[in-house]
Amino acid sequence: MSSIQDEGRLPLAVVGAGAMGREWLRMLTTSPVARVAGVVDLDLDLAAETVRAVGLGDVVIGTSVAEVAARSGARAVIDVTVPQAHRPVNEEALRAGLPVLCEKPLAPTVAEALRQVALADLTGGLLMASQSRRYLGALAAYRTAVGRLGDLATVHAQFFHEDHEPGFREQMAHPLLVDMSIHHFDQLRYVTGQEPVAVRCDSWNPAWSWFAGDASATVQIELTGGARFSYAGSRCTPGLQTSFNAEWRAYGERGAASWDGETTVVADLDGTDPKAAAGPEGIAGSLAEFVGALHSGRTPQNEVRSNVLSIAMVEGAVRSSALGGERVVIGDLLEEALAQALADERQEDVLAVLRGWTSAADGIATPAWGSAPAPIAAGGAR
Repeated sequence: MSSIQDEGRLPLAVVGAGAMGREWLRMLTTSPVARVAGVVDLDLDLAAETVRAVGLGDVVIGTSVAEVAARSGARAVIDVTVPQAHRPVNEEALRAGLPVLCEKPLAPTVAEALRQVALADLTGGLLMASQSRRYLGALAAYRTAVGRLGDLATVHAQFFHEDHEPGFREQMAHPLLVDMSIHHFDQLRYVTGQEPVAVRCDSWNPAWSWFAGDASATVQIELTGGARFSYAGSRCTPGLQTSFNAEWRAYGERGAASWDGETTVVADLDGTDPKAAAGPEGIAGSLAEFVGALHSGRTPQNEVRSNVLSIAMVEGAVRSSALGGERVVIGDLLEEALAQALADERQEDVLAVLRGWTSAADGIATPAWGSAPAPIAAGGAR
């Protein structure tokens, strides 16, 4: 079983020294489970400036993941690069024997996500997506409330915000669906314990929007239990803004439950409302699960195989919108993505893994990380 046994805080290399990288580095300065050993960025001046700004001491800085890990003794990687850089960074780390916690979205397409599943299979390394909004005490309480409703009929979520984030987000073709809705779609899977069957979507960009791409959308998703998820959102809506976590309602055979996206969970069921559990939240919660998995060898939430389905929900919504709201079947999308992955992959060892799958569904159901026999050595190499 793959695991890390280490009495101290896990030494990490953080890849990406931009705004989100800075947020991770700040959190890591006080983390009880991990510490920064090195920072990787193509812009060494930016990396040095970020290290100084967050008050880190003497950490190794460089442009290569493997080189910084070797010099610093880092035994795992946090990938906080821009989305298009995730695959090459994750690949360099996994081939160097370093487990990876990667910021969402782990991949821009399902085909690229499947190639990363194959790479994780090949190396036996842990690749986990940081879907940090799963790690909220109130969300866990809401999940408990929804679980008491019995069979579900409908789940509603709405997200309306005024987001000003100059940079790549404001230039994305689908800044709502790709950058924000993936959180809410992933939360849906966590809350209901169900998987997506099909999706319909209509997306557009209001005339006043400062985003280049579609900042608004409505989405309906069919779930394996027969329920429907109804979602509406926008990133360019002044006034009456919701929580970043969206506002939620679920209706089932025994009653209903709501969550305001912050602290209030109401179960219109038996007069009792679940209470939020204490524990690390957000990226700190994601990190805690990642490190815990490395210590125990158990498979964490959002291990790459599971996270493919959250990415598929987003890609299905984008595809449906492009088709004028047509119904997109997730199973069909997965198989088309596998065909694309086979066409795109150029590395023979990864290609051999992809060719060994009977289907995409088979690929993402392969034995999860934790069953590989080779342990991670103290220096991080296999």
